[in-house]
Amino acid sequence: MISPHDLVTIPFDDWMNTFVRGFLVPYFRPFFRALQVPVTEVLNTLDAFLSWVPMIVVTAVFALLAWRIVSRNMAILAIIGLAFVDMIGLWPETMTTLSMIITSVLFCTVIGIPVGILVARNDLAWKIVRPILDVMQTVPSFVYLVPIVMLFGVGMTPGIIATIIFALPPIIRMTNLGIRNVRADLIEAAEAFGSTSWQMLWEVQIPLAMRTIMAGLNQTLMLALSMVVIAALIGAGGLGLVVNTGLGRLNVGQAMSGGVGIVILAIILDRITQGLAEPRTGGSSLRDALMSFFRGQNTEAAPSATAGAAAPQDKAA
Repeated sequence: MISPHDLVTIPFDDWMNTFVRGFLVPYFRPFFRALQVPVTEVLNTLDAFLSWVPMIVVTAVFALLAWRIVSRNMAILAIIGLAFVDMIGLWPETMTTLSMIITSVLFCTVIGIPVGILVARNDLAWKIVRPILDVMQTVPSFVYLVPIVMLFGVGMTPGIIATIIFALPPIIRMTNLGIRNVRADLIEAAEAFGSTSWQMLWEVQIPLAMRTIMAGLNQTLMLALSMVVIAALIGAGGLGLVVNTGLGRLNVGQAMSGGVGIVILAIILDRITQGLAEPRTGGSSLRDALMSFFRGQNTEAAPSATAGAAAPQDKAA
């Protein structure tokens, strides 16, 4: 049988090598190295701060957040889990991993939410961005490592950049979905009351889409956690390095210890971010949830954004 390969052979791997090694690396490597500066500054600052703060203080903060946002049982679980991590001697690695995750999620949020808003309000932009997101989500995570190393080198920062690329699509998709799913009658009501495009975005669309945006943030957080072990292959530290070292030495105990630390950290962060998206934490507004947290008010009594948006309609009637 004749196959297409017998007729035409496409040297795709040679094309990619020529593009990366012959074009990107010699001409754009200084640019990519400059992109590392803000990531490195944020990462080093967070890592130094979390390493300086005593374990008791960090545990108390997580327990307080879990208690206020989720439940008392989750606060107890956070205390037990973090105490266990400290007792098995992995607290410094856990704080390094936490600083990597916070840095990755921070940059994903800064990039992803504005891009999500843009593509939600512009169909042409969504048609352009959507296939890019498809590629970013379907390319295996290990494939990112080779160009990342060639363009950025090895170390913590290149690992963070690989994590940002890998974890970015969910928050863009969910921001786009949340804004597009805002009820049309609420948009019409805002337009009838003379709202500008900017006012409609900040006073109507974003509050009503906040639960969906927070769900995207949660998924981004989980993907960032899953990338921790892989990023350790190119020099990132933390619990991922513990797992990879144990794997390389066939040390089951060491690998399991690092894995358990990642699981405990993942459960705590996952439940807290999920709790921020729940209606009882202040409706659809994350701002209301945080304000009520610091005021110490009962968040269940906070009015929802939907009710606030429906009030002008009742007044008009």
